[in-house]
Amino acid sequence: MNFNGYLSTFPKSIRIFIAAFVVVLSIGYFTGLLFVTETSTANPQGIEENYLGNEADEEAAIMKFKKSEREMLTIIHTHILSMSFIFFLLGILVWLCNMPTKIKLFLTVEPFISVVLTFGGIYMLWTGIIWFKYIIMISGILMTATYTISALVVLLQLCKPVHKEQALNQ
Repeated sequence: MNFNGYLSTFPKSIRIFIAAFVVVLSIGYFTGLLFVTETSTANPQGIEENYLGNEADEEAAIMKFKKSEREMLTIIHTHILSMSFIFFLLGILVWLCNMPTKIKLFLTVEPFISVVLTFGGIYMLWTGIIWFKYIIMISGILMTATYTISALVVLLQLCKPVHKEQALNQ
């Protein structure tokens, strides 16, 4: 069964509902990124300090302590579960868009890889493998890029309704 371009054939009321969902989901996603920026974890040193602490740095403006195992497991557990749902739901919408299958496959599978690398990387960093801070940063950037592209593609295709006959002829 071919679902390519099916999203734009939905009735206007359903397209508005989906657009509202994607907009609110995006507000939540990007608010999370603001939190990352606010906690100084938008650079490799900040990532390291956020999870391993900075008690040794006597000149630190804000003292941070190494997270406990319980804190780490809570952070990783909640983020992996919630991000999985976010990318699953957005991925369904991407698969209903009119675009090449290879691009859809990348936009819908890559975020799951990035979620594992980002939050698995945070755990590895916490265990003492310091170079994982670079993996965390790269995978986080890639995850955000694929989220942004996917959300924009969905919203753009929701704005351009197509009749079912036109979609079947594509």
